[in-house]
Amino acid sequence: MKEIKAIVRQHRLDPVLDALHGHPELPGVTVSQVRGFGRTVGRPDSENAPVQYGTAEMAKLECVVDDKNVETVIRLILQAAHTGNVGDGKVFVYDVEKVVKIRTGATLHQLE
Repeated sequence: MKEIKAIVRQHRLDPVLDALHGHPELPGVTVSQVRGFGRTVGRPDSENAPVQYGTAEMAKLECVVDDKNVETVIRLILQAAHTGNVGDGKVFVYDVEKVVKIRTGATLHQLE
């Protein structure tokens, strides 16, 4: 299993979520509103995004997927989030060692 984290422009969040909703094996997505800065976007002199205190408002999506779905989910995010401008965001992929359901205490070896 892999965890996919994506930082995308705020106005591209709905298109990304729409694309991910169409994936039949995606178990779910967590969305957070975040602020940060990169090399150019979010710096005080940047004109590419709303800036407050030297940061740009972005959205962070997190999901855990089976290994077989990683490339498909990344492709969906890239296609829906892409504007071609500096500051479109990033996608990160991490290994997931273990998943435990809080309700049942069951350890998941693959996503249901």
